[in-house]
Amino acid sequence: MTEDVAPPAERVDGQLLRIAFILVLGTFMATLDATIVSVGIDRLTEEFDASVADIQWVSTAYLLAVVAAVPASGWLADRFGGRRTWLAAVGVFLLGSVLCALAWSAPSLTVFRVVQGLGGGLLPATGQALLARIAGRHRTGRVISVVAVVPLLSPVFGPLVGGVVLGLASWPWLFLVNLPIGVIAVLLARRHVPDVPPSTRRTAFDLRGAALLSPGLAVLVYGLTEVAHGRTAPAAIGVTAGLAMLTGFTVHGLRTRSTPLVDPRLFARPPFGAAALALLVLGASVFGTTFLLPLYFQTGRGLTAWQAGLLLAPQGLGAAAGSVLVNRTIDRVAPRTLVVAGIVLILAGTVPFTQLGHAPPDEVIIAALVFRGVGMAMIGAPVMNIVYSRIEPEHLPRASGALNLLNTVGGSVGTAALAVVLQNRLSERGTDVPSAFGDTFWWVLGCCLLAAAGATRLPRGPAGADPPDPSPVGVRRGRPR
Repeated sequence: MTEDVAPPAERVDGQLLRIAFILVLGTFMATLDATIVSVGIDRLTEEFDASVADIQWVSTAYLLAVVAAVPASGWLADRFGGRRTWLAAVGVFLLGSVLCALAWSAPSLTVFRVVQGLGGGLLPATGQALLARIAGRHRTGRVISVVAVVPLLSPVFGPLVGGVVLGLASWPWLFLVNLPIGVIAVLLARRHVPDVPPSTRRTAFDLRGAALLSPGLAVLVYGLTEVAHGRTAPAAIGVTAGLAMLTGFTVHGLRTRSTPLVDPRLFARPPFGAAALALLVLGASVFGTTFLLPLYFQTGRGLTAWQAGLLLAPQGLGAAAGSVLVNRTIDRVAPRTLVVAGIVLILAGTVPFTQLGHAPPDEVIIAALVFRGVGMAMIGAPVMNIVYSRIEPEHLPRASGALNLLNTVGGSVGTAALAVVLQNRLSERGTDVPSAFGDTFWWVLGCCLLAAAGATRLPRGPAGADPPDPSPVGVRRGRPR
């Protein structure tokens, strides 16, 4: 054992794993719900006598609400405490789920999905920051490597779960399925998750930043979505307005003397900038591929939603295997080595999809998905460990919010951008649908190469080589007073 490895006293014990399991239930609900509804689009269209374009807003509204909520997660955790914010987010998410199940029309369902998305957007960021604070510097990498696999599994298994639910019950259960998970998570959290107090340094909420960042991101994603639908005027307005608002936020964040909602200077601090780029591209790769492949399987090969979900399952299995590998090596291997190796595996797993026009056999697709799954697991946890192990405990909520924002933006903007590319290639290719999808995957490959370039700037040494972590202070166990 080298001096860089966390000492036995810092091992991940059963109590910490129990806390991680409880907190990851919130992330599981939020990320699963982002995709579980996708297989119910046809059913909802019939139920509400609405067009596919109208029902598509059920998914888009949720995504936009998540993007809008993530930036505020750091301030809320600082102001009210990590556990209290997490519990409130679960409550909002469950309220939104019940309202969705009671929806009487497509517009009402869309509005209630916004409520659900606001809670869902807060859960991953606040849960990760709280877990990192409880674990301490030397245990963060190993525990994050376990929970970070959930966002990779949920988009893969969401369509499968949705298919099972619709096969056994009516459409409201797409949302009611969240209730038992959420109630159990709340009860367990109140009993077992330590009460981390709010930050002693109270800062005013950045109203101007919030008015620019969250709406700017939402408007940008909306504009890109409209581009994919071929609606030129709203697309141009959305993209232009979104970029202008994000530019305004950056200028505001650099000039303000108070604490900005997300500090743009963070991205100039090594290794945060390189880590941010890796997570941004990871989000685009994971959610972009999860968008493209089911669509290809159903439109290009005539499979059902259930069959398409089964073909995606190997990616989830690969991610689970990759998380085990990362858990055993994250404290001994340089983060850069793990991340670069993961990107190489994703590249190898993406190449076959650029050849969809030549109809690769199912065995090649399955092997490619396994490679991609293992590679994705080797990026997320090491990148988060780099940041969480090098930042002061009181700054964890805002750092976690920034990282989750980038992953969410990467997923939403990446998916919208790939939809635009796909629409263009379908127009060019005409009836050759598989080749159009193959052309689009070349863009996914390009994103991975960009991430590889950024990953070379990550630290060479293990995260455990950092100065010792001051013990997490101010953590009270048990029920809140």
